[in-house]
Amino acid sequence: MRQRGFHVTICEQAETLRETDAGVQISPNGTRVLASLGVLDALRDLAVEPTAKTIRLWNSGETWSLFDLGTMSVAEYGFPYLMVHRGDLHTTLANAVEQLDPDAIRQGAGVVEVENRTDGVTVSLSSGERVSGDILIGADGIHSGVREAVFGSGPAHFTGCIAWRGVIPSSRLPTHIRLDVGTNWVGPGRHVVTYPLRAGKLFNFVGVVERSGWETESWTSKGTREECADDFAGWHPDVHALIDNIDVHYRWALMSRPPMERWSAGRVVLVGDACHPMLPFMAQGAVMAIEDSITLARCLAKSPDDYVGAFSTYEAERVTRANRCIVAAERNRDIFHNERLMDSGDASRYVSTQWSEPKVRDRYHWLFALDAVGED
Repeated sequence: MRQRGFHVTICEQAETLRETDAGVQISPNGTRVLASLGVLDALRDLAVEPTAKTIRLWNSGETWSLFDLGTMSVAEYGFPYLMVHRGDLHTTLANAVEQLDPDAIRQGAGVVEVENRTDGVTVSLSSGERVSGDILIGADGIHSGVREAVFGSGPAHFTGCIAWRGVIPSSRLPTHIRLDVGTNWVGPGRHVVTYPLRAGKLFNFVGVVERSGWETESWTSKGTREECADDFAGWHPDVHALIDNIDVHYRWALMSRPPMERWSAGRVVLVGDACHPMLPFMAQGAVMAIEDSITLARCLAKSPDDYVGAFSTYEAERVTRANRCIVAAERNRDIFHNERLMDSGDASRYVSTQWSEPKVRDRYHWLFALDAVGED
């Protein structure tokens, strides 16, 4: 927005822009946008471009190579697939904003009240300040205060899955694990995703377990090494090597909200998890927010005096795609956690079928190929 000539005030609820100890995958449909913003090179220096993505069987460790995420991604889509530390992504973006406007980001400024008027919009902040503008963009995540103030909170439902996460210094891991490869371990009722970060110095771990009756949504709730290991009892020693070397085992419940068909009301519009929270099984949550943002900026730049028309065009481009991704992520849970993976003989046949080249392409090509940058 700032690059397109708009004055922007970012109201950040966190008191400081501290590092979040977790990874994020950015597929070529996202790195295309970051390139257009001029931040891809800086991020690329901090990230890992994986050489491959593999599937491994939960107990035997049998491995199937899916596709080359390095040269293949650039050759087919024009942009890389990156595995990034969230702190590095946040820092890169914040630095780019501050170069354009050192005063744009206000910290400790969570939105607590929204006045959505015909002549403008005003927010009251947790700092006690009030800020007014022509429009308000709610980019405040699954627990969006902007969405709640304007649309209502909407019911949050426990999906039946909890997730463990942690980041591990790669030096603690056996050499055969420390590869520039993204790995999906699949098994009955649960799965694990691992990949390298920060030029291979760190390794990211996310383990998802089907469970009933535990609904703590907090991103920073802590469990124990023993609890995490128990959730993956019987899994391959490589999985336990990862679990054993995590310093802090965070866990949280995966929640969902019904898809929204309208993301704007009056002078307020939503982006990212504020309007389309999704399960992480397509690795597209962050990328969908990145696509939303460039699309909204482009629509507003084309119609700077017609926010209603710009919001309408934005929704027409984005709602169907984001909601399709929600459904695809839910479908992937069934694929990753299928009971056929319990039997070793059937598991091999199942993986070879479900992760065949045509099926993988069908699941991901429509995502990776999109050019959300378009033309202003």
